[in-house]
Amino acid sequence: MPSRAEERTPAFAPEDRTGPPESAYAEDMHVVVVDDEPRMVELVCRYLDDQGVSTEGRFDGPTGLEAARQPGVDAVVLDLMLPGLSGLDVCRRLRAEGNDVPVLMLTARGAVAERVAGLEAGADDYVVKPFALEELHARLRAVRRRRDLDDGQRVVVGDVVLDRLKQRVWVDGAEVRLSRRELAMLTSLMENRGHVVSRSRLFDDVWADEVDISSNAIDVHMSRLRSRLEGSRQVTITTMRGVGYRLEKNKNPSR
Repeated sequence: MPSRAEERTPAFAPEDRTGPPESAYAEDMHVVVVDDEPRMVELVCRYLDDQGVSTEGRFDGPTGLEAARQPGVDAVVLDLMLPGLSGLDVCRRLRAEGNDVPVLMLTARGAVAERVAGLEAGADDYVVKPFALEELHARLRAVRRRRDLDDGQRVVVGDVVLDRLKQRVWVDGAEVRLSRRELAMLTSLMENRGHVVSRSRLFDDVWADEVDISSNAIDVHMSRLRSRLEGSRQVTITTMRGVGYRLEKNKNPSR
């Protein structure tokens, strides 16, 4: 591992500080920047803000982890050496919670072991200090594009994440276990988020060709599903009496 002095190499290549700004990324992003050097956080956030990327800075591991857990975060720029909790530990905790927000790790020049450790901890990419701000922005766009391509099987509504391929569900960062029918019901609702799913449509999606179904089967399973989603601060399933159900993101999520 490099010494702290080695880690304190300049964050940016001098010739890139005054270069022309890169075109704004077409799709809005929200990025959390975590480093214990306030000046570096300020420069990175200012540059990304100029490119149309919203940012927030954090200066230690615990607050960086808290910020990275929030819904709506599209990527995290994460230094390895942080007070309170290392960048590696922040990344490991996010992945253990089922949070796959793209992580771009900042490492010291020549620290191959650090880069390997970061990738093994779940980081998506890394940038070596000193780095050009244009390169950082390009790598953020690249990891976002890769995730968008890879995540075709994932459905996200607020703080509820459904992985259709792996048949796993996370609510507010914590994985919850659903029965096969509860999972099918949630899938139908999330794929039609914001729209009413009729009771007959739910019967078709959840029970398919089964014939021996009690008349209150939907009500029983809906009650169980709602209990599984109690940990959500942002998602509500509304009963549309006589019609069906609608899953939607709350406009004013509780905290």
